[in-house]
Amino acid sequence: MNRMHVSAIRLHRVQVPFWEPFRLSNGEVSVKDAILVQIEADGLTGWGEASPLAGSAYSGETPQSTWDFLCNHLVPSFLEQPELDPTQCFERLSKFPGEPFAKAGLEGAVWDLHAQRTGTPLWSLLGGEKRPIASGATAGLMPETSELLDRVEKFLRQGYRRMKLKIAPGKDIELVRAVRKHFGNIPLMVDANGAYQIQDAGLFEELDRFDLMMIEQPLAREALAEHAELQKRLRTPICLDESAENLAAVESIIRLGSGRILNIKVQRMGGLWPARQAHDLLGAPPSAIRTIPGSGITGSVVHHGR
Repeated sequence: MNRMHVSAIRLHRVQVPFWEPFRLSNGEVSVKDAILVQIEADGLTGWGEASPLAGSAYSGETPQSTWDFLCNHLVPSFLEQPELDPTQCFERLSKFPGEPFAKAGLEGAVWDLHAQRTGTPLWSLLGGEKRPIASGATAGLMPETSELLDRVEKFLRQGYRRMKLKIAPGKDIELVRAVRKHFGNIPLMVDANGAYQIQDAGLFEELDRFDLMMIEQPLAREALAEHAELQKRLRTPICLDESAENLAAVESIIRLGSGRILNIKVQRMGGLWPARQAHDLLGAPPSAIRTIPGSGITGSVVHHGR
């Protein structure tokens, strides 16, 4: 694979406005920022994407920091010594500290080149299966509960099979109660984006009564011990997203029992290969890998235990 000749790497800054702002507990996003990484080699073109969210505390990276890191560090180094074996590319990029979104963009383009050169679909290279997957949708925080109900109804009419509600302090139990009352026993989950503290355990015990599929990232990213304590008090599985930021964090989550579901984001992990490695840490078969519809970012959901 390394015998391929890289002739150019091009970066494209893209901004796609949303129809309306998407609100979550730690900010508001109105534009989808993306940096597309294009690698040209031997007549083939591989594409990757680096897309940290602007205007929220979703991650420490920003579109500008990712752009600068690609321009000033990753791309110049890669051009000096290309690594086009996708299973080795991540190890090479790991020599640079931080900026996982930038690394994922470059590594994704390498995977795309490899898939084209071998004539193998990317999902097959990663060990997946070609099969139908029921899609879900995410409803952001709305000014009024009636607006949330209208949005959920719209998503269900469009054929989405499960719903995730963003919640925040003061906008939580009543929202879930309203959706349950209006739509009955639909597959339902909530996502707090780390907005609560362990002192709010009583609130989550009340949410436990609503037969939710999961409660996503209730506490802060680094609060793995507190998540483990909270999980012991709940029947509903805790899903960790922001906390699952690298392989070491995933290992700690498993060891402590901080949650029963992991939301593995390819870009947060720094690429497809570390995301696959995180998946394998859980002992699940490769066929369990699946994308998260409605999340806005490509990733996979892996269930651990019950």
